[in-house]
Amino acid sequence: MNVSITSGKSEGPTRLNAFDNALLDAGIGDVNLIPVSSILPAGTEIVELPSIKAGKMVNCVLACKHSDQKGDLISAAIAVAVSDDFGCVVEHSGLNKDPEKIKKEAESMVRYMMQVRGLDIREIIIAHESHKVKKEAVVVAAVVYLG
Repeated sequence: MNVSITSGKSEGPTRLNAFDNALLDAGIGDVNLIPVSSILPAGTEIVELPSIKAGKMVNCVLACKHSDQKGDLISAAIAVAVSDDFGCVVEHSGLNKDPEKIKKEAESMVRYMMQVRGLDIREIIIAHESHKVKKEAVVVAAVVYLG
């Protein structure tokens, strides 16, 4: 199994348009995203996001935050932890919180998930995005399952 980690941010005239634009910014705006929970199979490799055929059904773990309040700081983070057995993914987001705190909280949660499963962490990767809202904005961070 290969997965990619990506993130994006954008403004738009409506919440839906801002979301769509953020997905485009993340490189996953032309596919159908299917939300899944947060386990990576054994042997998962993390790779660069390839070009994905438009309209393809793609599993993902997605963190997303929206605001339409000018000046708000929105953040989304994905934390991935892998072991020799399998891995875990955490999605996290926040409003008007220090982006570093959002990242640290995501890392703490994924470390806990691994700990309760008795898994030794080999690697942790975190992707995040933050944005100061101008009018209508969305940030996303995702793990995309490529098969």
